[in-house]
Amino acid sequence: MMESTEKLTDTNAILAYLYETFPLCFIAEGETKPLKIGLFQDLAERLADDSKVSKTQLRIALRRYTSSWRYLKGVKAGAQRVDLDGNECGELEQEHIDHAQATLKESQEKAKAKRAAKAAAEKTDKSGPKPEKKAFKKPLPKRSSKPASKAAKPQVEAKDLSPATLTELKPNQRVSVKLGKSPVAGVVLDIKKEDVQVQLDSGLTVKVPVEHILL
Repeated sequence: MMESTEKLTDTNAILAYLYETFPLCFIAEGETKPLKIGLFQDLAERLADDSKVSKTQLRIALRRYTSSWRYLKGVKAGAQRVDLDGNECGELEQEHIDHAQATLKESQEKAKAKRAAKAAAEKTDKSGPKPEKKAFKKPLPKRSSKPASKAAKPQVEAKDLSPATLTELKPNQRVSVKLGKSPVAGVVLDIKKEDVQVQLDSGLTVKVPVEHILL
């Protein structure tokens, strides 16, 4: 059976290949085990005749595996390093544990900040800066410069007037007509015997006896 000469270039595919080839060393799921120092050399030698992977791709895959949160959480006090076959190769040193925990914390904080920035950006995109609505104000009614008209006062005072006689009247003459309590101004239109036709200033035309005409 001939080996496939197709190279793996995707890092996830190479990791899957390592999980399958060295299951006691590279853990696919759950808690991982710290790797032996210098494991890359062992890996390169063991896969030297394997045409599927290159040293460069192996190095990238190994770096991704050891920088994952899952791996960094496994680098803790009491944990034993393992080789490619899962054999224990000594306990972790404190400085390595401290470094792994610091790296994990930094990575988690970066991820948290990135998520927050993304959420804020999505919120802005969805809502968008809404245009400010200008309050619509009804235009105030213009105040007339003319003074408000007051109830019309009688144009003439009755006490200053006296009843007219037929001889004193003629058409188009301004007169006052006694209607009700107050005399009303108007113009003589016609005179017939004892009756006088007057067009009042209000536009109304009346016919009244001569004694109701005041001058």
